[in-house]
Amino acid sequence: MKQPVLSAAWRNLLTVLIVVYTLLLLYWMFLGFGRSPGSSFHYNVIPLRTIRLYIQYGWTMSPKIWIINLFGNMAVFIPFGLLLPLLIQKLQLWLVLTAVFVSSILVVEWAQMLLRVGSFDVDDVILNTAGVWIGWLISSIWRERTGIKRGTKV
Repeated sequence: MKQPVLSAAWRNLLTVLIVVYTLLLLYWMFLGFGRSPGSSFHYNVIPLRTIRLYIQYGWTMSPKIWIINLFGNMAVFIPFGLLLPLLIQKLQLWLVLTAVFVSSILVVEWAQMLLRVGSFDVDDVILNTAGVWIGWLISSIWRERTGIKRGTKV
């Protein structure tokens, strides 16, 4: 039995949504929150270091800070895991999506550090990737239940 897939209209709409969302996210990551270039490079290359600090000392700071840093860093990347597999069939494979996303987010993290508008934090990469995985899981379950694949009309 042939499975239904997204029509061109749906693909176009989802493409516009993901492009606009990506541009807004890049703005937020480089210019949002009143970011301006700092005077030095900041980085963390020790996995789980920042996450552990938020878990261990989160109670001593505003919940807004640790909630945004832990859960926000995951939540804002869920749409990529949801939509990219619908738009690009190869990204339905978890390993391919992970490789493409991690490569992309590493470039963004390095750029934030080099431009001194943020830091390179491996924990951000971990949390962002977890968000993509959550989106991918939701998308996979949805595609399985609806029979939606990329390519033909729905």
